[in-house]
Amino acid sequence: MDRTELARAIHDAAHLTGRFVLRSGAVSDTYFDKYLFESDPALLAAIGDALVPLVPDGVDALAGLETGGIPLAVILGQRTGVPARFVRKEAKTYGTCQLAEGGSIDGRTLLVVEDVVTSGGQLLASTRDLRARGATVTDAVCVIDREAGGGEALAAEGVRLRPLFTMRELNEAAS
Repeated sequence: MDRTELARAIHDAAHLTGRFVLRSGAVSDTYFDKYLFESDPALLAAIGDALVPLVPDGVDALAGLETGGIPLAVILGQRTGVPARFVRKEAKTYGTCQLAEGGSIDGRTLLVVEDVVTSGGQLLASTRDLRARGATVTDAVCVIDREAGGGEALAAEGVRLRPLFTMRELNEAAS
């Protein structure tokens, strides 16, 4: 599947219209339901393949954010051989009390993996939490950048956002 076909397929599968309150609190008349593209095995595989070139050299692990970043980190790990970590929104208060499951993050260079970025709020919070636990985070990948300030907010924290597509690119492919 070429890039334009993939953009069209994601748009067709996941683009919804209506009234939606985003995680950032903003209200939007368009929404990309990540679960609709992540639950389709063929589409998820194509997304994984397309994300491979966005993985920078020197990454020790892929840090998939709860919940939508986890299947992306798994498929990307299958394609690259880079192990995945599963990052909670907050550390468990029982059992191992871990923020990230699947292996150590201390001293590791992590690529944060997210599905859709709007303001970058959760990605920023998770990056800060991972860094506080000894991880190095300089880059993040996402499937869709809604172009609503997330990339700029991340850059201000020293994180480069590497989106597979911008919302504009998905809308153009669907036209």
